[in-house]
Amino acid sequence: MDLPRDVRTAEKADDTNKLYLYALIRADLEMPSGKLSSQAGHAYTDTLWQAYDHDPDLALRYRRDGAGGSKVTIKAKNLAALLRAQRECEDAGIPHALITDRDHILLPHFDGSPVVTVLGIGPCTKDECRHITKRFQVV
Repeated sequence: MDLPRDVRTAEKADDTNKLYLYALIRADLEMPSGKLSSQAGHAYTDTLWQAYDHDPDLALRYRRDGAGGSKVTIKAKNLAALLRAQRECEDAGIPHALITDRDHILLPHFDGSPVVTVLGIGPCTKDECRHITKRFQVV
């Protein structure tokens, strides 16, 4: 069934304003799925709280959008790529949170020392962060 043109246009307009949270994980750490999921969860939560502290309306708008906005997990090649994305978020004024895992042992990469694992980004629209996220693949 085809939707009327004005409904299709409204849906397209709504999609451009849709808010996303991104978890940019480090692929070089080769985290098992459970570890990756927990680190991404920390990134989503901490980033949303960071946004709430600086712009409560943005964070609340993300929570009101659909089923709480959308979340996307993407992967960075290494720490340098993740830190570059962090600098770009700072320059663009996009909320973000750097997650560091501590005191957990999961060899070979996690020996109890602090390890930067993921960067949370958002909430933001795809257009606002495309210049940052476009070079990373979805997990």
